Amino acid sequence: MKRIGILGCGSIGTQIAIAIDTGKIPATLTHIFDEDKKKSELLVSKLIQKPEIVENVHLLSSNPVDIIVEAASQDAVSDNALSILQNRRDLLIMSAGALLDEAVYEIISDACKELKKTVYLPSGAISGLDAIKAVKDELDSVILTTTKHPNSLKDAPFFEKFKINLDDISEPSTIFEGTASEAVRLFPKNINVSALLSLVGLGSHETIVKIIADPNTTKNTHTITSSGKFGRITTIVENIPDTNNPKTSRLAILSAIETLRSICTDEIKIGT
Repeated sequence: MKRIGILGCGSIGTQIAIAIDTGKIPATLTHIFDEDKKKSELLVSKLIQKPEIVENVHLLSSNPVDIIVEAASQDAVSDNALSILQNRRDLLIMSAGALLDEAVYEIISDACKELKKTVYLPSGAISGLDAIKAVKDELDSVILTTTKHPNSLKDAPFFEKFKINLDDISEPSTIFEGTASEAVRLFPKNINVSALLSLVGLGSHETIVKIIADPNTTKNTHTITSSGKFGRITTIVENIPDTNNPKTSRLAILSAIETLRSICTDEIKIGT
């Protein structure tokens, strides 16, 4: 059985831990870390098999684990991914937006090749990544339109720069339109899906992102339109927000669980 360490003990980290603890993921959760130790202690209290709480990320990856699951933040990826790989651990990244920083991407990519380790990026709250990967050499454009309730967007750095009062929005309103790299910087906990599209699809050409705040919706909706020589692909996903964290879609958590389960099993693999 693979040994798992978790970096970040919030909603996503907790539900991945529970999936391991209940046997849905055939692995052993051995070590966890969160900058807020209370979150680590709360997570341990929910588990039958108690992992060890470590005091920093270095200790997390220097212990005998096979893979580290990052469920913390883009900064956690930027600050710690290289040392985790240097400790000869594979890494599953939830905060994929960090990789739109070219310097971060190159460092992690080079480390994977040099150290013969693997970084996994779950497909998260969207669908259709397999198809986009298949046609990536024939893509001309990818456009992502994301619609969320204003409460799911609150506290994003975007609102420090652009003084939009979300409480005043009474109908669907476009609050942002720009590139994926701009989107993940201004909405780091809301729009990591745009980073995945850019990473698998266009290389040097970025996904265009449009964010709509809709006070009447109860879902996080992602509409992706990909066009090129191959034709056109349109996917629409209507996600239920996670009950513990409305900024995260339930599908994003289920995607992470399925990715980790697939890594930990020997079986026929369907898609990615």
